[in-house]
Amino acid sequence: MPLLEIKDLKTYFYLEDGVVRAVDEVSFTIEPEKTLGVVGESGCGKSVTALSVMGLVQMPPGRIDGGEILYHHNGTVTDLTKLNPKGKEMRSIRGNKIAMIFQEPMTSLNPVYTIGNQIIEAIMLHQRLTKAQARNRAIEMLQAVGIPIPKQRIDSYPHELSGGMRQRAMIAMALSCNPNLLIADEPTTALDVTIQAQVLELMAKLCKDFHASIMFITHNLGVIAEMANDVVVMYLGKAVEYTNVRSLFHDPKHPYTQGLMNSIPSIAETKERLIPIKGVVPDPFDVPPGCVFEPRCPHAMEICQREMPPNEEVATEHWARCWLYK
Repeated sequence: MPLLEIKDLKTYFYLEDGVVRAVDEVSFTIEPEKTLGVVGESGCGKSVTALSVMGLVQMPPGRIDGGEILYHHNGTVTDLTKLNPKGKEMRSIRGNKIAMIFQEPMTSLNPVYTIGNQIIEAIMLHQRLTKAQARNRAIEMLQAVGIPIPKQRIDSYPHELSGGMRQRAMIAMALSCNPNLLIADEPTTALDVTIQAQVLELMAKLCKDFHASIMFITHNLGVIAEMANDVVVMYLGKAVEYTNVRSLFHDPKHPYTQGLMNSIPSIAETKERLIPIKGVVPDPFDVPPGCVFEPRCPHAMEICQREMPPNEEVATEHWARCWLYK
């Protein structure tokens, strides 16, 4: 039984210049205690997919126009798209059962409150604990994420911590209520390489200890190879390929995924040049009528200009949207 099922999700933004189909018929599942990697270029819909799950899409101009987000918990199934984003039921899930770590901790943490106050507030909102008990729980979480002298650091303001420490505080806040699912939206982008490795290792360890699943959003395929069990590749709002991490790296099916793999530099000595993906991502207000990748695809056919390919199972538990396999 999966923890989360997303079926044909559509999240559109209705703007003065037209409609942006930020997420368009996206489907995938997240299994219990597994990590799903969501990879793609900037603007492909990764973050909007996460915000749709959390019920944080700004309305207007955005709204979920179709599909289902099925959350399985304690033998019940809840369609998150049917809940009022500001309602009691959604607020009992958001931050409690499904938590999120944002890309830039300095903009996610309130600069005028101590990190302790912010973690305590999150705990008391969802757990039946006194303020003293919540403070002790916050200190335990700061210790768990590797922040030194947590009894003193709990009273620090965000600007008094380094970038890596702020991100650890965000992880502590996200995991403080023992969520089933942790959504991490490029949590290491603003950090230097050595701190990135520490944070990734910390997230993997803590989610294993807390028996939580991770939806890990990134554009870094190296991080995907290290962290993920399954991977969904997104392009211009579409999920163009979905499979396990081994199949993705050893046998990518979609031309876009193949292009991503060809653009990864190798540390081995080689005289071969990197093969870039030609062209640029189309204007989101002027999406091609057929396959969204057709203008850049080296294998484009006539049908690709007319029709978007269906999501086909091209190998065992390996799906791709491409006419090459129809």
